Parts: sequence; C-alpha cells; structure tokens
Amino acid sequence: MRSRERDFITIENEKGIEKQYAVEALFDMRNQTYALLQSNGEVLLMRVEDEKGEQYLVGLTDSEERDSILDAYQIAVEATPADEEFR
Repeated sequence: MRSRERDFITIENEKGIEKQYAVEALFDMRNQTYALLQSNGEVLLMRVEDEKGEQYLVGLTDSEERDSILDAYQIAVEATPADEEFR
C-alpha cells in the first residue's frame, strides 16, 4: 500500500508560537476556498484569502459557518470515497 504524501504548513498563533499542520484538504464552497488542517488530533478549518496575488489563511470565528462548511464537506467526502491507494 502506498502512503499518501501530504503538504505541511506552519502557522504562528497570536502568541508567536509556531505549529506545523498537515493539509488534509483544500476545497471550494460558497465561492470561497477552505483548508482543512490537522496536527496531532487538532483539526482546523480556515478560509484561504487572496489579496494582490498573495494567499493567507483566516480562521473562522462564526461557529455556524464553520459547522455548515464541515457538514457539507463530510457529505461530499462520503459521496466520493477516496481512491483505494489512499485508504
């Protein structure tokens, strides 16, 4: 079985502490791009913003928005299972 290669990014929190996250998924929904990130059991959903050709991540502060995006993402994943090589 082949293991899936992942991209990693480093995020610095408001206290200046850096943490590395695996990019589990990038997906578009509601005319926005979202990144699902994971590190040691911690999962983050962030919106990808694009300004003057630069991309950056923005945390979601609205719990209803976050929950609806995660619910829709889960439905999409269940409707389109991953390839056998990535299971």
